[in-house]
Amino acid sequence: MTSAEDEKELTLIDHLVELRDRILKSVSAVLVLFLALFYWANDIYIFVAGPLLAALPEGSSMIAIDPTSPFFAPFKLAFYVSFLLAAPYILYQMWSFIAPGLYKNEKTVAIPLFISSVVLFYGGIAFARYILFAIVFRFFISVSPEGVQVAPDISSFLSFALTIFFAFGVAFEIPIAVFLCIWAGLAEPDSLAEKRPYVVVGCFVVAMMLTPPDPFTQSMLALPMWALFEVGIFAGRLAHKRQEQREKEDQQAPD
Repeated sequence: MTSAEDEKELTLIDHLVELRDRILKSVSAVLVLFLALFYWANDIYIFVAGPLLAALPEGSSMIAIDPTSPFFAPFKLAFYVSFLLAAPYILYQMWSFIAPGLYKNEKTVAIPLFISSVVLFYGGIAFARYILFAIVFRFFISVSPEGVQVAPDISSFLSFALTIFFAFGVAFEIPIAVFLCIWAGLAEPDSLAEKRPYVVVGCFVVAMMLTPPDPFTQSMLALPMWALFEVGIFAGRLAHKRQEQREKEDQQAPD
């Protein structure tokens, strides 16, 4: 017969094996998507760089300073896109691993939060690609000094684009963070609303750290962050009211 300690050890090993399997499944999903997308790596790069190419003066084009950039820049982008597309599956694997340890009320909140976090992250990237890039690149190129030929390097653009995508994707998660703080009882909606001036300053500080050093791009990130903070407070207020109503109904219910 096995002792209680042996059973606990076996249970821990089982969890570690399950975690390993789910990590391998996630990595495999990324690799499969990468192999499927690699053939179109150049097309994906052109799509991402479309707003910049459209803003370039007639007769100008992007350049490759490093001889290996024409291969590695689209290669890297294809890998990041594969990871991005595999994100819902990776989150599903994470959810499947932690779900058995959650209570029923936690599961009812966690599922919408998982879905919302993915949608918001994609929304942040879409905002950067379709709105921010078109405005920023036209602005910077229009203010370039006379006699300066604008010819961006493809590797530099990729680093810029990935930084902006990541910054906006994370920034769009603010409603989730605010909602969790209110739902977990770490903060009250009214107290967060009173700290609005500090939040606005904090949004600009974070934008300054995550984006290139220009006020225009920083404002394009800070203002949506502030708006999303307000959305989080609104959703948190609704959840807080529902929670208070449930508590009143439980107190009024006969034993």
